[in-house]
Amino acid sequence: MTHLAFRTLVSAVVCAAALALAPATALAETTLKLSHQFPASTGPDGDFRDQLAQRFAAEVAQKTGGSLKIEIYPGSSLMKTKSQFGALRKGTLDMSVLPLAYGGGEVPEVTITLMPALVQSYEQGLRWKGAPIGNELEKILEAKGIKILTWVWQAGGIASRGAPITKPADIKGLKVRGGDRSMDLLINGAGGAATNLPSSEIYSAMSTGVLDAALTSSTSLISYRLNEVAKAVTTARGKSFWFMFEPLLISMEAWNRLSPEEQKVVTEVGASLEPFAVEGAKRDDQRLAEVYAASGDTVVDMDEAAFAEWVAIAKETAYKHFAESVNNGKALMDMAQSVK
Repeated sequence: MTHLAFRTLVSAVVCAAALALAPATALAETTLKLSHQFPASTGPDGDFRDQLAQRFAAEVAQKTGGSLKIEIYPGSSLMKTKSQFGALRKGTLDMSVLPLAYGGGEVPEVTITLMPALVQSYEQGLRWKGAPIGNELEKILEAKGIKILTWVWQAGGIASRGAPITKPADIKGLKVRGGDRSMDLLINGAGGAATNLPSSEIYSAMSTGVLDAALTSSTSLISYRLNEVAKAVTTARGKSFWFMFEPLLISMEAWNRLSPEEQKVVTEVGASLEPFAVEGAKRDDQRLAEVYAASGDTVVDMDEAAFAEWVAIAKETAYKHFAESVNNGKALMDMAQSVK
């Protein structure tokens, strides 16, 4: 063997040994960015949606030995709330905990996930997963570049700067935030004036009189401190026509960058957090009344009679519009209504 060949062989052996000794995570480390609009959670009473994101990140890092890391950006600190759905679709954002109906302008089918009174309990909402409506929703989203990892439903209530709002007649003439097109149709059908803005902007709008009232999740009614600008709240402890799907999502672009083993981990961890989400949402439905009562606000619940009035208006407005204007809308409504 020539001197040059010997040196080449030694060099190759040294390089191979160095690679073998290098930590595997250093060669395959992946970082995903998770953006959401909700306040950062710093304690047990913090926003459970941020806590869910934190738990997901911690468990994924633990189960992958640190090779897959999730960076969390709460409070719309990475990008604006309304930009997140489109960014997920394009792959410029990796992950989000997102009110899915916010994407209705780009994918009209997702407005079914905030259809008034279509879902009336957490258990019913979770039964969408694996049912024809859930399978179809996943198919539609994945074709548009988004995958569901954790199914999260939230009930909601109504914060008001004036008298409590329980029945449709109470909303007549008021400027009200609904949350999406379907709720806006319901509000307008009851004689109110719907205003479309994300829940993170409700506080400012109510404090300045841009809004007289707002529909949003119990958790947002607490986390965004709307008790400071409201005089009354209708809780979700009894009946509520406001159930919104707010899942943990991953862009298909980010999903496809993961190894099969990493895909398995994020899928399993995402599904394992669904009971935590239900527990957090139900807890906030109860805590909402305590927080607003402590602020001196009037706290009321919706009864069956008032709920029935809202359902009647929803069928003539939001249900009819979705069935007639959305591609395959009637079939999607039939699938959703078959889940009891």
